[in-house]
Amino acid sequence: MTTRRDFLTRIPLGVLGGCMVAAQAQASASAAAPTGAGSTAGVAPAFNTGAAVGPQVTDATFAQAEKLAQVGMTVAQREMAAANWATSMAGLLERRVGPRRLALPDALAPAMLWNPRLGLAQPGFPARDRFAPAPVKDTPLPADAADIAYASVAQLGCWIRTRKLSSERLTHIYLARIRRYDPQLRCVITLLEAQALARARQMDREIAAGRYRGPLHGIPWGAKDLLDTAGIRTTYGAEPYRNRVPADNAAVVQRLDAAGAVLLAKLSMGALALNDIWFGGQTMNPWVLEEGSGGSSAGPGAATAAGLVAFAIGSETEGSILDPCMRCGVDGLRPTFGRVPRSGAMTLCWSLDKLGPIARRVEDLLLVLEAIRGPDPGDLASVPAPLDYDVAAPVRGLTVGYFPAWIEASSGRVVEQHALATLRGLGLKTREVSLPDWPYDGLNLILFAEAAAAFEKLTLDGGVDQLSVQTPDAWPNLFREARFLSAVDYVQADRMRRMVAEQMARLMGEVDLLLVPSLRDEMLVIGNFTGHPALVLRAGFVEIGQARSDWAPDSAYPLPRFVPPRRVPYGVTLIGRLFDEGTLGRVGVALERALGVDAARPPGF
Repeated sequence: MTTRRDFLTRIPLGVLGGCMVAAQAQASASAAAPTGAGSTAGVAPAFNTGAAVGPQVTDATFAQAEKLAQVGMTVAQREMAAANWATSMAGLLERRVGPRRLALPDALAPAMLWNPRLGLAQPGFPARDRFAPAPVKDTPLPADAADIAYASVAQLGCWIRTRKLSSERLTHIYLARIRRYDPQLRCVITLLEAQALARARQMDREIAAGRYRGPLHGIPWGAKDLLDTAGIRTTYGAEPYRNRVPADNAAVVQRLDAAGAVLLAKLSMGALALNDIWFGGQTMNPWVLEEGSGGSSAGPGAATAAGLVAFAIGSETEGSILDPCMRCGVDGLRPTFGRVPRSGAMTLCWSLDKLGPIARRVEDLLLVLEAIRGPDPGDLASVPAPLDYDVAAPVRGLTVGYFPAWIEASSGRVVEQHALATLRGLGLKTREVSLPDWPYDGLNLILFAEAAAAFEKLTLDGGVDQLSVQTPDAWPNLFREARFLSAVDYVQADRMRRMVAEQMARLMGEVDLLLVPSLRDEMLVIGNFTGHPALVLRAGFVEIGQARSDWAPDSAYPLPRFVPPRRVPYGVTLIGRLFDEGTLGRVGVALERALGVDAARPPGF
């Protein structure tokens, strides 16, 4: 299997598509408009007859470009292309360099929108909108502050509602833990101590006055630093944006504010949402301080695992929630594409980006999802989809599909096999499933092209050169290479995406959900490009003999080895039907309870 890392580092992006290497070209006289065009009545305009722009290219330019495009032309064909390249590219270049230069606003989405339900036969939405979480026992408040910090969101909410615990005290507990542990983890970009305490006191006053907003009332949380916060810097984890201060709150921030949650910190993310290195260094895994926490929701994963916040909001384009949750031993939910609005969040890829919660218990994820879901005018892809979640609804009789070869090849197969056996013990049926053996990594052309478009100005102006990581598998190189991708191949990849979505629709018509190895490359690509929801939860423990990394191997910086091996948490991923997070939630809660491994904490935290 070719892994995503192999794909990014061994194969130049130019191989995927044709060349825009001669995007600036100079006209030749033979490319002038035909006599009468534009001046004689009844004559339609012709292609490739505009004013010439750009520097000169030759047939030799195209001969070299063919190596990137993987196409071939004759000498005569190259000469013709070189002669009229300056006129055919005029419209593209004029947008960028003038004279009628047109700037594209950062918040402007493409006219084409990905619809995960497009052309699929299966029902697109749950039949009803229902939210019925488990009742919370009114247990005594622990004496140990760490026990309070690690309690579930649901339990914390119960203590706050019954006034056994104040939001202010809980906020002080998390602030003290951040001051103590963040120097080791580097997971906080901006700490909002004064603001958070003022907000917590307000939430306490509201409860004293009889106003209770719901289960998130008074709960401190952390935001991945790509969610805009009014008057508070939002840095994208990247050097060029480290002093960026937005004027408005992201839609998700607004909704959590309305739910009574207390924003405590802006948490680290890999620069421009890639892996776990930001301008303040690398965010580390609290279970293994010698390795990164995984990315790009690096800070949300590490902070939640270390008990520095009650929950966090992360984002996923292709693995950025599942990866750090898997590494740090916490639970994460990647909602269906369109379930949660991305208004006011950094755009990496319009047709792939998703926002979702990270927490230490499965049901906490659903509590947060209920607060942040629903459409917003700022995100044209967001939809008003019902959420049917009843934790008491039986899971017996549901069918879970699995890929035997994937599990057999997995380093965590013992945990995955045990999770499958546990589901059978809960009354679920298991079924072997398969997908066609297609080159799924080819879909990444869409990601590279959209990401390079989102950060076009930063790339062309040289701003990406400020990022601390300048390796072949980092964004600066990938953005530059993406300028050479072919628009034709982009369309072909988009057509393939439709085929893949149809295959997933077929598969999900046979089962209620899937259980897969959490970081299996094919499903990271497939599930994100089709938009299916995913839930990762801690399912057991494994031993590792070497630190793990999302970055390509570098002989100059070998990863630490461990003798004896380290014991670390390991998670499985459940994939659900489109907009069926409710089934994922109730199966996840049942599995989490049956496995009983969710309470263990990172040593020293």
